[in-house]
Amino acid sequence: MMGYGYYGMMFDPTYIFILIGVAISLIASANVKSTFAKYNEIDSDSGLRGCDVAKRILELNGLCDVAVEHVSGDLTDHYDPATRTVRLSDTVYGERSVAAIGVAAHECGHAIQHQHNYAPLGFRSALVPVANIGATISWPLVLVGLFMNASLGKYLIGAGIIMFMAAVLFHVVTLPVEFNASRRALANLKQYHIIDDNEVDMAKSVLVAAALTYVAGVLSALLQLLRLVLIARSFTDDE
Repeated sequence: MMGYGYYGMMFDPTYIFILIGVAISLIASANVKSTFAKYNEIDSDSGLRGCDVAKRILELNGLCDVAVEHVSGDLTDHYDPATRTVRLSDTVYGERSVAAIGVAAHECGHAIQHQHNYAPLGFRSALVPVANIGATISWPLVLVGLFMNASLGKYLIGAGIIMFMAAVLFHVVTLPVEFNASRRALANLKQYHIIDDNEVDMAKSVLVAAALTYVAGVLSALLQLLRLVLIARSFTDDE
C-alpha cells in the first residue's frame, strides 16, 4: 500500500516535538540575549575593547598570524579556521564591556584549539559539509518515501533518517568544542589578569548562557530525529 497512511495525513501528533524544540530554542536565545545585555552595560576596569582583548590573548598564545576583524551584526562572532581569523560583531569588537570581553576571549579559545589540533574541532569541521547535506535532503527523502509503495518508501525514509543523524552528530560534537573554548577563554582572562575575579564571574555567566543555546540545539535536533523515527515506525505499521 502507499505510505499515505501516515497518521492519516490529517493529524500528526509528532508535531509536538517541533513545538517543544522551538520553545527550547526560543528560551535559550532569549536567555543569552538578556544575559549579554545585562553585562554589556558593565564596562571592565581594564578599559580594553573586545578587539584589544582578542589581540592580546592571541599574541600571548603565540598566534600573531591570526587576524582580528570586525563583522557586522549582533552576536555574529566566530572563528574562521580556513582563514585563521577571529571575527567580532558590532556589540563586541569596539565595546569595553565585560560581556564583550568574554565573547572575544571565547572566539580566541577556538583559535587556540586550532593551534593545538583539538580533535573535536577538527571532527566538527570535517562534519560541516556532511551535516549540511544531511539537514537539506533528509526531510525531502522522508516526504517522498511517504508517498511511495512500502518496499521503496521504507528505504527512502531510512536513508532520510541516516542523513539527518549526520546533522544531529554535528550538534552533539559542537558541545565539547564550545564548552572547551569557554574554559580556555576564562583561563586566559585569569592567567593574564585581563579582568579581575569578579568580572571573570560575570563573563562566565555570559558564556554559560551562550553554551545553553548549543545544548538547546542538540535537544531540538534529537527531538526532530525522534519524530523521524516515529514517522518511519508509523509507515511500517501501515504496510
